[in-house]
Amino acid sequence: MKIQRCKGMRDMSPDDMAVFRRVVGICRDCYIKWGYREVRTPVIEYLHLFTSAGTLTPGMLGKVYSFLDWDGWSGERVVLRPDGTIPVARLYTESMQGLARLFYTANMFTFETGEGNRERWQCGAELIGARSAVADAELMALSLEIVTKLGLKAVELKLSHAGLIKALLSKLKLSQEEQHRIFDSILDGDTTLLKKASRESPELSDLLLPLLSLKGQSTGFLREQRALLRRSIPEIGYPLDDFLKTIAVLDDLGLKYQVNIASGAGFEYYTGIIFQLYMGREKIGGGGRYDALIAAMGGGDVPASGLAIYLDRLMKVFKADTVLPSAPVRILVKSTDVKEAFKAADALRQSGYIAELDLDGQKAEWTLEVKSAASMVLIDKASKKTAVRTIDEVVKILEAKGAG
Repeated sequence: MKIQRCKGMRDMSPDDMAVFRRVVGICRDCYIKWGYREVRTPVIEYLHLFTSAGTLTPGMLGKVYSFLDWDGWSGERVVLRPDGTIPVARLYTESMQGLARLFYTANMFTFETGEGNRERWQCGAELIGARSAVADAELMALSLEIVTKLGLKAVELKLSHAGLIKALLSKLKLSQEEQHRIFDSILDGDTTLLKKASRESPELSDLLLPLLSLKGQSTGFLREQRALLRRSIPEIGYPLDDFLKTIAVLDDLGLKYQVNIASGAGFEYYTGIIFQLYMGREKIGGGGRYDALIAAMGGGDVPASGLAIYLDRLMKVFKADTVLPSAPVRILVKSTDVKEAFKAADALRQSGYIAELDLDGQKAEWTLEVKSAASMVLIDKASKKTAVRTIDEVVKILEAKGAG
C-alpha cells in the first residue's frame, strides 16, 4: 500500500519550488528596498496568544491545531500558528521598541474540511510604531508594487474600515454579543446578518443600506454624506475621517481602488482601514491597521498595520515558464577520470553554468567529455563535436551559440 501525504497538505515539485522561490524573492526584494527587515517566528505558539483580547474571530479559533505541550506534570496548550501577524507582534513586544518595519515568510496552519488547504504560505510585512494615513498608504503602495513586479494584470485593491463597521453596528440597537457576532461574520466574509439588522432599523436603513452597498471608487458619496452621517451616528466621525484621509493619500499617489464598506478580512484585531488584493475572484493578498494588538500583548499604546501576500494562491496563477527568468545553461560532464571531471564541473559552475556529473548515461543539450586536463570534447544537441583544451574555450563556444 502506498503511503499518502496528510489530507489538506501539499508537496511542492521542483517546478513548484522554482515558482515559490521566484515569488518570495520578488517580495523580499521589494520589502528590503522599502526598508523592511526580515524576521522569523516559531511554528508553535501558546494558544492564549491568539485568544487574548479577541485577536482571532471565533470562526478562525475553531480551526486551529492545538495540543498540550507537556512539561513534567503540567502542560500548556499550544497551537501551530494560524496567523503570521500575531507572532510578529509578540516578537516586537518582547524585544523591540519604536518604529519597526519587519517582514517574514511563513507557513500557517488551520483545519479545513473537504479538500481545503490546511497549510498556507504567505510573505507578509508589518509596519509597527506609525499611526498615519501615509503609513497605511505605504503598505498598499508596496503591495501593488509587488504584484506589478510579479507581472500580474487587472489586480483590484478593495478598501473597507473596521472602525466604520463597528460604528454602524453600535447604532443598530443590538446587544454587545450580537454586535460581536455580526462583526465576526463580516470579517469572515458574510454580510447577510449586517444587512438584515440594517433593514430592521427603519430610522437608519435609508442611510446605512446605501453605505453598505457602496462599491467602486465612490468616495464622493462618503464626503457628501459626512455631515449627515456624523449627526446620525456620532461614533462614525473619527473612523470616517481616518478612512477619507487615507483615501486622499491614495488619490494623490494615483493609485486605483474600490470602496466596499461591508467587507472584511477574517481578523478581529483590525481597528482601522482594511485592504484586499483581488485578481478576478481570487484574493491574493491584503492587510490592515491593528492599533490595539500590541497593547493587548502588554506592549503599550503602539500603532501598527501590515500586509500579506498569499503565496499558495499566487502559485495557482503562475506557471514556471511565465514567472521564472531563464535558467543557466546545463552541461553534462562525462569522464572516466573522476578528479578531472570534478575540476571541469567546478570551473563551469564558476563561470555561471549548471554542471552535472554524468552518473547514469543522462542526456543534455550540451555534454563535455573530459579525457584529461588539456583534452576535452564539447558536444551540442545535434551531436556535433568540438575539441577544446580549456574551460575558457568551452565558455566562448557557448556564448557564441547564445547559451551564455
